[in-house]
Amino acid sequence: MRAPIPNFPGEVMHQQGGCLCGNIRYVIDAEPIDAGFCHCSLCQRASGAPAVAWMTLPYTGFSYTEGKVATYPSSEHYQREFCPRCGTQLAFRAQTEPQFIDITLCSLDDNTAMEPGYHIWCASKAPWLHLNDDLPQYPDAGPDSY
Repeated sequence: MRAPIPNFPGEVMHQQGGCLCGNIRYVIDAEPIDAGFCHCSLCQRASGAPAVAWMTLPYTGFSYTEGKVATYPSSEHYQREFCPRCGTQLAFRAQTEPQFIDITLCSLDDNTAMEPGYHIWCASKAPWLHLNDDLPQYPDAGPDSY
């Protein structure tokens, strides 16, 4: 079981979100575990960006309400979920029996509902990206290992 990040709001979040074109919609009804920036090479390639901001929550607290996502097995045990129409990356989870799901923070309708609390996989951070916040930086999965 993952340890929650200290000083993280411990309340149930009721939020909705979706993709750029509106084809996919989802709802969150769960207490988030944490949120952070991922700098791994897989997130970089999947998004075309130097980092992706993710929120982690229990899998049982997330559901799609409209549309059907496409999936891509980005590693042996994990898959990425995205809109097949516009390509918006929405989720990352275990391919079988997921306990947790990571949701892209900026796919929330209210992307101010959560703030990332750390940076992970900084060993593969783009060398031209300069971080100037005070968030903890981990060379590997850091607190985000499950």
